[in-house]
Amino acid sequence: MRGNMVAPGVEREMTEEEKIDAWLPITSSRTAKWWYSTFHNVTAMVGAGVLSLPYAMSNMGWGPGSVIMVLSWCITLYTLWQMVEMHEMVPGKRFDRYHELGQHAFGEKLGLYIVLPQQIVVEVSTCIIYMVTGGKSLQKFHNTVCPSCKDIKLTYFILIFASVHFVLSHLPNFNSISAVSLAAAVMSLVYSTVAWTASIAKGAPANVGYGLRGKNPSENTFNFFNALGDIAFAFAGHNVVLEIQATIPSTPEKPSKKPMWKGVIFAYLVVAICYFPVAGFGYYVFGDKVDDNILMTLQKPAWLIASANMFVFVHVVGGYQIYAMPVFDMMETFLVKKMKFKPSGMLRFTTRTLFVGLTMFIGMTFPFFGGLLGFFGGFALAPTTYYLPCIMWLILKKPQKFSLSWWINWIFIVIGVLLMILAPIGGLRNIILSAKTYKFYQ
Repeated sequence: MRGNMVAPGVEREMTEEEKIDAWLPITSSRTAKWWYSTFHNVTAMVGAGVLSLPYAMSNMGWGPGSVIMVLSWCITLYTLWQMVEMHEMVPGKRFDRYHELGQHAFGEKLGLYIVLPQQIVVEVSTCIIYMVTGGKSLQKFHNTVCPSCKDIKLTYFILIFASVHFVLSHLPNFNSISAVSLAAAVMSLVYSTVAWTASIAKGAPANVGYGLRGKNPSENTFNFFNALGDIAFAFAGHNVVLEIQATIPSTPEKPSKKPMWKGVIFAYLVVAICYFPVAGFGYYVFGDKVDDNILMTLQKPAWLIASANMFVFVHVVGGYQIYAMPVFDMMETFLVKKMKFKPSGMLRFTTRTLFVGLTMFIGMTFPFFGGLLGFFGGFALAPTTYYLPCIMWLILKKPQKFSLSWWINWIFIVIGVLLMILAPIGGLRNIILSAKTYKFYQ
């Protein structure tokens, strides 16, 4: 304590650790307003996933599909509330990163081993999926606007999408990408509205069917598992929640959880407005004939579908940045704190350029959109979104045994574990089936 005392009127010199924290992306700026929380969370959650929801419904049917959609909305809102509450549960300390909260709950080493690999898988895989989604949306835009033009390989459209990130990825922190994130959040609301209103305008054909789309019970089972992963992916944004909250100023009188939670409530209202109409109306109109991306199913009016695909492109540009920023933070923290590199613009330029290049290469090589959603949705997003917050809550808050809070957390843990086990099975099968007919870099 004595080492921190300074003479009145004299500013204390920053320690080396504080200088590094002031340079790192997550902790360098704490000036965000509550509405930053809204659009960052909308951008993190509403993305590629919303367009696959009618397809997920067609693999589940009306009853199970509706129940799982509503359950997912409720569970993920609850677990997000838990994380917001735990951000400053230790007086005078902020858990600015998901793995820091994990270390507090499970111990320094075990917490790192449990949370960090899952968080990396989630964020890197989401960036890869957004590479594919951005490329496919641009391709659809091109084909819709100019159907007589020469076909251009998806690989080139992914390259165009990546070129945007070779520039944007050098913005230093969350607050510096707030304009990109706001544009992305607005676009998500716009293209979701386009998807369901265009579906209604088209109207259900006379021969629409609502049976499960598989040819036999075995196929229906695998498709059901894959649909679980699609929905898990659609409702997953928790991997960046603490990092978003870290940008909001906090004092003992005005803790960050109040503006953060206000922003989250508005974000979840937007999520509901985007998700439920798209899933319901999309499935109602197209039934078991809907594609894994509803904009691919909608063909007319051409100008509207072209616009919607461009809106998706803008959205996933913002979504990529939201998920990439914590990865940049991890890489830069490791290089500066562990490897003792000097914080510099060249270090930041090199690491971020390499990351964008890597996600671009993987996205170009394996663009199995539907299967990727199911596989990563179950394998990585289910734990970090559905049940890890509940486990940490039980460890840290210690609710009374058999109390309502205790039961709720254990029920959600069981649901999350089942999701983690079952969803990747369907997703992996879809990837294998796609790989059989796929030719590289087409």
